[in-house]
Amino acid sequence: MTDFEGVHPALAKALQTRGYKTLTPVQDAVKAPELLGQDLLVSAQTGSGKTVAFGIAMASVLLGDDESFRRNSLPLALVIAPTRELALQVKRELEWLYAQAGVRIASCVGGMDMRTERKALSRGAHIVVGTPGRLLDHIKRKSLMLNELRALVLDEADEMLDMGFREELEGILEGAPRDRQTLLFSATVPKSILGMARKFQNDAVRVNTASEHKQHVDIEYRAFMVNQNDQEKAIVNVLRYYNAQTAIVFCATRAAVNRLTSRFSNRGFSVVALSGELSQAERSNALQSLRDGRAQVCIATDVAARGLDLPNLGLVIHGDLPKNAEGLLHRSGRTGRAGRKGVSILIVPVKAKKKAQGLLRSAKVEASWGNPPSASEVHARDEERLLTDKVLSEAMSAEEYTLAQTLIERYGAEQMAAAFVRQYKTGFSAPEELGVVDTKMPNPAKAKRGGIQDGVWFRLSAGSQQKIEPRSLLPLLRHGGDQYKRDIGSIVVREDETYLELSFRGVDRFLEAIGADMMLDTGMQVEMLPHRPEGLVDPRKEQRATGKYIKGEHRPRKTDGPRAGRKRRAKQAAFEKQTEARSGQDQAENGQPPKKKKPHKKKLARAAARAAKEKEGDSQNGENNNAGAGAKLKRKKRKPK
Repeated sequence: MTDFEGVHPALAKALQTRGYKTLTPVQDAVKAPELLGQDLLVSAQTGSGKTVAFGIAMASVLLGDDESFRRNSLPLALVIAPTRELALQVKRELEWLYAQAGVRIASCVGGMDMRTERKALSRGAHIVVGTPGRLLDHIKRKSLMLNELRALVLDEADEMLDMGFREELEGILEGAPRDRQTLLFSATVPKSILGMARKFQNDAVRVNTASEHKQHVDIEYRAFMVNQNDQEKAIVNVLRYYNAQTAIVFCATRAAVNRLTSRFSNRGFSVVALSGELSQAERSNALQSLRDGRAQVCIATDVAARGLDLPNLGLVIHGDLPKNAEGLLHRSGRTGRAGRKGVSILIVPVKAKKKAQGLLRSAKVEASWGNPPSASEVHARDEERLLTDKVLSEAMSAEEYTLAQTLIERYGAEQMAAAFVRQYKTGFSAPEELGVVDTKMPNPAKAKRGGIQDGVWFRLSAGSQQKIEPRSLLPLLRHGGDQYKRDIGSIVVREDETYLELSFRGVDRFLEAIGADMMLDTGMQVEMLPHRPEGLVDPRKEQRATGKYIKGEHRPRKTDGPRAGRKRRAKQAAFEKQTEARSGQDQAENGQPPKKKKPHKKKLARAAARAAKEKEGDSQNGENNNAGAGAKLKRKKRKPK
């Protein structure tokens, strides 16, 4: 029999009955003798056994040296959880953990009948588990009294603050006795949690598990790069390839949950949805169908899936990327619980690669990058599972043997094997064909144009007379033609037509986007050319060779800064001086004196005007000497250039 040193005897018996051989790091840390009765701030990974950990930590305060609870009318411990599912899960865990001590536990969660909860509280409960809003309602209605409270636990404290329960938590904590034991359990410890610990705990001891800053060893992280239009197809192939007993797909919105639920159900998956619009009865039925195997796939939002603990959940798919690193860890923590292995897969569109890399870096998680399973890989995995199916190696009964011999004699062994294969594949959804994405290539949305060698040319039926410019054509090609910047080459605009160069890898997408009528969204007709048009001048090459821009064909590049125009004018002046000097030298060599540059007509006119005004001013000053100071000349304002 295993001996759990430092654990209350009643709880040690329950752990042995449950089949525990060893404790997890967080469970082992909280039972240290110097921490008995102390306020604790515990940070540990999701799925590391925190419920049993705080059950062990508060046992000495609740039971003392007694083997069982005494009859009590008011609760001794209060456990606060962020969601209904997590609260009910905590209640189930504490029931078996304190079963040897004769515990009575009541739950107070939203969506349940409040009258039933009041009756359970009036009969007396040693431990109360609930959500912040419902617990505060009971406290205000005087149906829940905290006068004899000895221990208070905040489970997933960071999640409760993120969900906006700060006021409810502060109201509950301020109404509890000050000499209580307060335990804060959280996957992450941001500044808000530290502030709450300083305010409501007495000399709290910080407990860090040994694996807090390491990647969860029971969760394998993978990131699959897909094209924007292949996200749902990739999820289908991932579900088919792994064929987990229970899988969960996370979406960003309720609309996405409803859309995926409908599509996957039509494809033959046994699927349930979890979102905030479901009633408590519907949520309970969905979770129960996952637990008993009637459903295989759960599609949920972040809020609806918080605190879920499905025993056979082996696959987590991030259909939409989480908002932050905490969200990634909480999502992935639905699998790999209690020593079981799990896989967490991120479906990463090409444009969101940098965001995914930032999330993994912030979460201190290393993921293997690659492409999602292809249709051929899914079929190969199906054949592998078929050949290793236990049904093929089980012993036959006499009745089965007789029937098998009859079938083989009538239809033949090959026909029977083919029928078995067809029957095996009947319930499976067909995998999808996916476009291959290079996981090492740069983000095509931010790639630079140019660098195309011998691309494919197209003629568009509009030009400069229709106000077509390269800058106005680029957005049309990217969105209406499904092109990336790196696939768009030269754009030459004529008066009535425009020539466009695309790379070979972008031609198929372009033809598929414009359709069989070969027309862009703006009504421009598109014609594919067999070769580069003869006599066509590439404006980019012309610009590099001459340093001049071709009017109507290529838009000049923007200046690189506020001083770019000044630098350009200085270079032009230096060039003119150099040209003048060379021409003067040539004329001197030929025996001709160098010609002096005539001043500009405008400069001569301004000089004459100034001389005339000076004469006028002298005459006026002579006339006005007797009157005092001379009048100032009024200058005519210059017109802006």
